Amino acid sequence: MSATLTIALQSDKRATEYARQARAVEAHGFDGLSVYSDLGFQPPMAPLMVAADVTEKLRLGPSCLNPFLLHPVEIAGQIAALDEASGGRAYLGLARGSWLEQVGVRQHRPLAHLEDTIEIVRRLLAGDESGYTGRVFALEPGFRLHYTPERAEVDVLLGVWGPRGAALAGRLADEVKIGGCANPDMVARMRTWLDEASVAAGRGAGTVDVCAGAVTVVDDDGDVARGLARREVAMYVDVVAALDPTVHVEEELLARLRVLLAEGRPDDAGALLSDDLLDAFAFAGTPAQLVEHTLRLVEAGAGRVEFGTPHGLTGTGGIGLLGSAVLPAVRAALA
Repeated sequence: MSATLTIALQSDKRATEYARQARAVEAHGFDGLSVYSDLGFQPPMAPLMVAADVTEKLRLGPSCLNPFLLHPVEIAGQIAALDEASGGRAYLGLARGSWLEQVGVRQHRPLAHLEDTIEIVRRLLAGDESGYTGRVFALEPGFRLHYTPERAEVDVLLGVWGPRGAALAGRLADEVKIGGCANPDMVARMRTWLDEASVAAGRGAGTVDVCAGAVTVVDDDGDVARGLARREVAMYVDVVAALDPTVHVEEELLARLRVLLAEGRPDDAGALLSDDLLDAFAFAGTPAQLVEHTLRLVEAGAGRVEFGTPHGLTGTGGIGLLGSAVLPAVRAALA
């Protein structure tokens, strides 16, 4: 077994902090750095461009852009810019997006939006001027980028949870990220769906990688780490719990969770989560606990594990502990 280990940052920092954390991620030997694209936070490309400037090896990408807020032509331009700035280290993460109803955006035909975006981005990067007519988006013949991209193709990651999204990824994507998931059962389910889809598409089993990524809090005091993780993950459980067919969360608990979050009581909301629920949707505890959790995900079929914000009691401290205690132990176990 093998797997890559990466770090994901929330986009809520100053440019100097992105530079400092990106340097730390690379110095510790992680394989890549992602930046979230959550609604209301900073757009991810600015932090990623900072990271591209101060690193040499990290794979970099947004996790994830969505075609309901950005047209595919703009997405193509943004990923081309990152790929050039990083010397060919960019990947493109795409997802339907969450919470868009808060800004009056209705998400009709999300899979059609994603499929058309992949096709348009790939055509533009490759210099294909033949045009494209999709179910949502189109390019007129002759339309092209008026510059030469760094590469004619970048890896495409789709953020999906269900069998229909997996079917699309099996045909067109290089990787799937199950965002907000630290559940080995869900990874195994996604691995099965992707292999079935990629075989049906003539691409072969194992063509599409699975990335499991979630809120992460590591500390030598495991109880403190898990307490903070409950607070951090509470806002995501309302979104992702219904997406995981291997986990049952009572509607009464979710309703109470929503009320507490709306009242600005994230600690009380997090206290509702059982240990099993916490472990399904977060990496939380001591370095040894995170090592064991990561290895179970790899065994279930994850080709990449991504440790998300806030990482520890402090961001820099968490990245440091992940890099010094978790990363080498996982790699030694997989060697």
